[in-house]
Amino acid sequence: MTVLAETAAARPNWFARTENWLDDRGKGAWIAVMVLGFIFFWPVGLALLAYMIWSKRMFAGSCAKYRSRAPMMRTRSSGNSAFDAYREETLRRLEDEQHAFEAFLQRLREAKDKAEFDQFMEDRARNNRDRDRDGDTAEA
Repeated sequence: MTVLAETAAARPNWFARTENWLDDRGKGAWIAVMVLGFIFFWPVGLALLAYMIWSKRMFAGSCAKYRSRAPMMRTRSSGNSAFDAYREETLRRLEDEQHAFEAFLQRLREAKDKAEFDQFMEDRARNNRDRDRDGDTAEA
């Protein structure tokens, strides 16, 4: 392989570097670049908006989570087997707690949705009863 090809393979392209730079600065930087894109040339702003929605950067809390370093850190050994075992156990416990919390949030959302739906059905039934009663008194 030539030196030029090795350099190009080792270094990310301009798009990846720009994306990483914007991710490091957060969602505000993405929004600012998108607004500037709309101001200077609207198709660029539209393309950035579509990319932000497609990559889920628009609705995420932080852009940095797309480049999570956790998988990389798990595979690297510290050289101390006791510490590595402790770290693995702690990470496993934290992941279990995260999954439990996400399940709890899902149950909360489902309970809220059910309560809202029950309220809607109750209001609908009450409106139907009122309409039927009004129709009966008008006929009499």
